Amino acid sequence: MKWSNFALRLQPSLLEEARKAAEAAGVTLNQLINVAVAEKISALRTQEYFSERARRSNRKDTLRILDRAGKGNPPVAGDELPAAKGRPAQEKKPARKAVSGSSAVEKRREKRSRRS
Repeated sequence: MKWSNFALRLQPSLLEEARKAAEAAGVTLNQLINVAVAEKISALRTQEYFSERARRSNRKDTLRILDRAGKGNPPVAGDELPAAKGRPAQEKKPARKAVSGSSAVEKRREKRSRRS
C-alpha cells in the first residue's frame, strides 16, 4: 500500500481532543485520523447507496410484498413480543401447527421448538 503525506491543519482544541482519544484507544494519532476518515467515507457511501436504492424503489410493489408477509406462517412459540417496561408480558397463545413442508422457516421453527 502506498502512503502519502498530507499536512492537516486542525484547531488546537480539536487536535488536543484527538490526541487524548488516540491515547485512550491505545493507537497513534495517525491511526485515529485514518480510521475517522474511513468511517466518515463509509457513512457517506452508505447514505448514497440507500438514497439510490430509494430512487429505484416502487412503493406499490413494496406494499404488495409487505401485505403478503407472514401469510400462511402462523406464529410459533418464541414469537411473542417482550414485555415493555411497566407493562405485563403479553399472554402466550398456543402455537398453531404449520402446514407441513420443508421450507427454511419451518426448519427454524422446528429447531426452536426442540431447544425449548
